[in-house]
Order: sequence, then C-alpha cells, then structure tokens
Amino acid sequence: MIISASRRTDIPALYPEWFMNRLLAEEVLVPNPYNRKKISRVRLTPDVVDCFVFWTKNPEPMLHYLKMIDRLGYPYCFQMSVTDYERDIEPNLPTTEESIASFILLSERLGKERVDFRFDPVLLTDRYTVSYHLEQFDMLCGWLHRYTTRCIFSFVDTYRGSPFGEPEEEEKIRLAQGFAKIAEKYGLPLYTCAENLDLTTCGIRHAACIDREKIEKIVGYKLDLKRDKGQRKECGCCESVDIGMYDTCVHGCRYCYATASLASAKNRKGQHDPESPLLIGHLRGDETIADREMESSRDNQLSLFDFM
Repeated sequence: MIISASRRTDIPALYPEWFMNRLLAEEVLVPNPYNRKKISRVRLTPDVVDCFVFWTKNPEPMLHYLKMIDRLGYPYCFQMSVTDYERDIEPNLPTTEESIASFILLSERLGKERVDFRFDPVLLTDRYTVSYHLEQFDMLCGWLHRYTTRCIFSFVDTYRGSPFGEPEEEEKIRLAQGFAKIAEKYGLPLYTCAENLDLTTCGIRHAACIDREKIEKIVGYKLDLKRDKGQRKECGCCESVDIGMYDTCVHGCRYCYATASLASAKNRKGQHDPESPLLIGHLRGDETIADREMESSRDNQLSLFDFM
C-alpha cells in the first residue's frame, strides 16, 4: 500500500513529530473527511507500507527525521512544490530562494530520483503574468534541473470560494509552450498534473504524481496497483491511502482548496497534540473505529522478464 502524506495538509512542514510518533506506534487514526465519528485505523508497519509519498512546500522541519525513517525500513519519496509567488499569495511560506536551497539539500540527501519538482498551481493576475511566470520558471529550472528527474505543473482550478479564475485556454497554451521550451533547454522532462488539456504537441506528458513505475524503482520490486478512482478523472495517480486532514494547513496560500480559511486552520492546529493518534485533537468516545484492510501491493507473480 502507498501512503500519501498528504494531499490534504503539509505534514513534513507542520506535523513531522506527530508523523514520527505514528511510525513508532505503527498505526494512525484517520477520520472520514465528512464525518468525524467514522474513523479508520491505518496500519503503518513495514510489511504493509510499500512507500510513503510526502507532499510539501517546506521539507526542512522533517530533514532530521529522515535517518530514523531509513532505520525503520520505510521507503519514501517527495513531491515538493517550489513556486514563484510572493507574500500576497503565499504569506507563510519560505521565500523562493529558501525553497530552492531546501530542495537541493533534500535531493543531495535522498538522490534526485526521489524528489519531484512541482511548479503549481499556475495562476494569472496583473502581477503574475505569462511573461513573469516564464522568466521565473527559467530561473527555477536553472537551479533545480540537476537535482530532480522531472517537473510537474498544473493550472489553478476554480472552486467555490476561490479568489482566482482558471486561465483561458489560449493563456494555458502560451504558458505550456514557454515552459516546454525552457524545460527542453535544461533537459528536464515536463508533465502536467490532472489537466484535461492535451499538450503532447508541446512535448508535455500527463503525469501520475504517485507513479507506479517510479515507486517500483524506489522500492525495488513490482507493484500491483490500480488507478486511484478517488481522484479527479484527469489524475493518473495510482491508488494510495491519505493520512492527512483538511483544514489543518496554516501556510495561508490563497489558492488552497484544502483549507476553508486560515483562521479555521489555525484554530484546528491549536488542537494538535503530537502524541495523539489523530492529527487533530483526541478521541471523544463517540466514534466508531474500523480497521482499514491493509496489505502490501507487492506483485509476487513471476513474469518472463524475471528470467531475462
């Protein structure tokens, strides 16, 4: 089983101590996002966890835990976002320069195959124009192309309450063509994340951010994994179990779909206890806890290629 940590919140940046306590306890309790009383107990033992996929904008708080994760025998990789926005969009994140430094440090520690460069979401305003993004993307690729094996980008999506509109198709194509030329200059494979726009003519492929073939190289064995039906239809990710909770990230990014408001996220984070089996708060006694069926996705079937 692949464990996603997490699309719902930034565990490496904000909750690394809690995560390590959950590893040592070899289980975590994950509430249903729509009903707190329904809780899944997810086993985190090395025999069932094939790989952790960490999603983060700031891995630095987790760096000193990586050796312990290694000693416990868990494979893992990172999806790290490095963007070109200022405090008006991402008020509580490290600067772009600091993010670049953290990315390079993480890659040097783990190897470039285990750290993907995410440039997302791409949004347009009077300040953050097409030309602005192309200039900044060139700068970022210049720094990071030696420390990763691919770049994944996406355009901002419109959702209820979002302050940003989705770029027009013409704008998307202009950006994609520009990104593709820059990525080609640096020899960096370029992918889109959950985009329905076909950009293959630009040399851009659809990504599976949780990529079975990539993870197989990390863990050293074949995996029997299907596409994750719980994600958007354009998403190519294979199935995983997410152990995060919505409305718990206090980065304050104005485009975030996973946080109702910064105030509510801060309030919930104030209830966090690193010793609790829950990311936020404690059990109240009125919950129903069900053990999630967990097993390794290792594919034990032999193929012709195993003998070649």
